[in-house]
Amino acid sequence: MKIKWAYAVPPLLCSLLLSLAIWSPVGTPVPNSIPPVPKAASNKTMPLRDQPGITPAGMCWIPGGTFLMGNSSGPHADEQIEHRVTIDGLWMDETEVTNAQFSEFIDNTHYVTTAERMPNRDDIAAQVPLGSNIDEAMLVPGSICFNPNIDMRTLRKDFVNWPYQVWKYEPGASWRHPLGPQSSIQDQMGHPVTQVSWDDAVEYCRWAGRRLPTESEWERAARGGLDGAEYPWGREFNPEGKSMNNIWQGTFPENNTCSDGFAGTAPVKSFPPNGYGLYDMSGNVWEWCHDWYRPDSYNIHQSRNPRGPIDSFDPNDPTIPKRVQRGGSFLCSDDYCTGYRVSARMKGDVQSGTIHCGFRTVLSQPLQGHKNTPSRNVP
Repeated sequence: MKIKWAYAVPPLLCSLLLSLAIWSPVGTPVPNSIPPVPKAASNKTMPLRDQPGITPAGMCWIPGGTFLMGNSSGPHADEQIEHRVTIDGLWMDETEVTNAQFSEFIDNTHYVTTAERMPNRDDIAAQVPLGSNIDEAMLVPGSICFNPNIDMRTLRKDFVNWPYQVWKYEPGASWRHPLGPQSSIQDQMGHPVTQVSWDDAVEYCRWAGRRLPTESEWERAARGGLDGAEYPWGREFNPEGKSMNNIWQGTFPENNTCSDGFAGTAPVKSFPPNGYGLYDMSGNVWEWCHDWYRPDSYNIHQSRNPRGPIDSFDPNDPTIPKRVQRGGSFLCSDDYCTGYRVSARMKGDVQSGTIHCGFRTVLSQPLQGHKNTPSRNVP
């Protein structure tokens, strides 16, 4: 399973890392549980602000409204087109989906995630450079991990895509074993689940009777009601010297001082929530969104409840369909990545699971006793 990143985790070049890939062409039907915009919800009607029912356990109500999406002074072109978007209210998970919750889903459905499936030679041959030998050791389930043993003597930072050097394919890595077969989540049930592809996240949502947020819904929620703020908590990165999110401190990848208290993922609710009661909308793990990724998405956004483009296009990887990821992760460092800003955009191959990407779900109307309602996030 291959990984394609931007900002904190840029698109992975085949010439730098041989990784496994399973993907389908742009346009392949994908289950979409996002309800159509009601006829009454035109641009001339008021957005839904009041809750239409009781808030489900572990979720927060995000009131509808109009906000300025994007950042004209942001460092990346795909976020710089500021535009006003109106979003109807919805419920969102107060935290990222945890290992405990995902375990409940697996126990009930026996679903096998992308990283746990056996790849074949054709899957790999389509993704490695022409003439490359395919190592038999790669024909096993696994996923992409950070490489802590990279030789710093050979690390180069004199080209744009230098972070590609710090990743490796790890046989046996999966949501159960996020760092490889010797790792475990047994003592991390309150941490966000990782090594899940977009397809895996969608399957969880289907089981839970929920869906992934659109990119616009995610940014509206992340801002916590603050206009023009850079972060979910405000304009100042570390107010009064206090760490507000789980990211990489120090020089990436040579040294992580861990001044926020965590070298990897942190248990959910380790940092203060934003104004809507949401935790970890900045840092900890990237989060999958519903939308296909295009750098020009904001040019074609509807002004009311935009659902994103109808297909994907990444000029750096035009043949790989990608979905949007948001929020940054514990591997984001301010010396090369500021993906933990509320307006920062990221992209990932729909069937790539990674060590630092998870998701959270949203709900547009009451569950009305849906039998698969997951447990509270924290066991």
